[in-house]
Amino acid sequence: MSEIQGLRAYIAVTAAYWAFMLTDGALRMLVLLHFHTLGFSPLQLAYLFLLYEVMGVATNLSAGWLASRFGLTSTLYAGLGIQVVALLALAALDPAWALTASIIYVMAVQGASGIAKDLAKMSSKSAVKLLAPSAGGALFRWVALLTGSKNAIKGLGFFVGGALLATAGFTASIVAMAIILCAILVAVACFMPSGLPGGKKDVKVSAILPKDPNILDLSLARVFLFGARDTWFVVGIPVFFYGVLSDGTPESARQAFFLIGIFMSGWIILYGAVQASAPKLLARQTGSLEQTIRSNRRWVAVLTAILAFLSLAAILDVPGLAAIIVAGLLAFGVALALNSALHSYLILALAKSERVTMDVGFYYMSNAVGRLVGTFLSGLCHQLWGVAGCLGMAAIMSALSFLAAGRLARRSSFVELRN
Repeated sequence: MSEIQGLRAYIAVTAAYWAFMLTDGALRMLVLLHFHTLGFSPLQLAYLFLLYEVMGVATNLSAGWLASRFGLTSTLYAGLGIQVVALLALAALDPAWALTASIIYVMAVQGASGIAKDLAKMSSKSAVKLLAPSAGGALFRWVALLTGSKNAIKGLGFFVGGALLATAGFTASIVAMAIILCAILVAVACFMPSGLPGGKKDVKVSAILPKDPNILDLSLARVFLFGARDTWFVVGIPVFFYGVLSDGTPESARQAFFLIGIFMSGWIILYGAVQASAPKLLARQTGSLEQTIRSNRRWVAVLTAILAFLSLAAILDVPGLAAIIVAGLLAFGVALALNSALHSYLILALAKSERVTMDVGFYYMSNAVGRLVGTFLSGLCHQLWGVAGCLGMAAIMSALSFLAAGRLARRSSFVELRN
């Protein structure tokens, strides 16, 4: 593939991924806030997202094989198409249904959305490995740009979700997103250039599991890293802020929707902007593979310290707790973005080109396991111990990521960087 064709394919893949992540972020905020106002408990809210994460685990485990078997463009289009179907199905939810039926139905729809998200993610990230120029650190720059911009777009989706719920209502918002995403899917399919790998019929299912211990250690560190994030992010902090901002009246509830959407959106956009800038910010810490791995471990230590401090502040219920949590979580977002950018680079640097889709799929399966555990713990810890419990459990998860990263660091001097 020529350089121009590679750039066109990269732009098309990025545009498709952006469109998906905008609706993904908006959908999460719509579901969380809508069902919270209907009286769902924190643990019930967590249940709504559990199948989403379970299906993410299953999808990532098999997505690498599917992409190798049927081609990257096929799995990318499948992810976008399934999301359109999931949105339309959610719009058909009947408010008159019993609570149990509503939970089961929304869990099933969220499960389909989880399949869609991870098909799109695996396809996009694998494409970068194959499309990026091999010289001058281009791989780190391209993957940081894709991942960082994706998170900024998802952050915008959080704001869009809160704003749509406050203005247009739940059902109308879902239908509008489905129509827009369908139009984007058609446009991307029409303009996607050729050049991404097609399928290979002789790919074996047994090839899914990586044999490289570095891939396994990095994946374990990823489990705990994103478990640490979602333990406070999914249920704990939005419900905490809703309790601070709303007095139960419709007007205060609408105001809370906007403000929570703004914070969650701002946090993700900051996270994405820092992630996209990671190659410049970390230039002195990524001269070699060993330096990159050790830099990753240092930033996990920073994350653990921030979470432990916030948990202690919440336990002591210090004056101005909400403001302290906001500032602390913004600092956490910066450190997490740098750490995540290092992870995203390392998985592509360590993966061999001939099995990149399978290694990336396994790695993001680990990411989904972390989100699954974090989602459940977010609801459970908030219901049992409030926001302090969420932040304390997140600190424990971050500490475990630090220990897993240490295993990779000890082996790093024997690893040869592969681009």
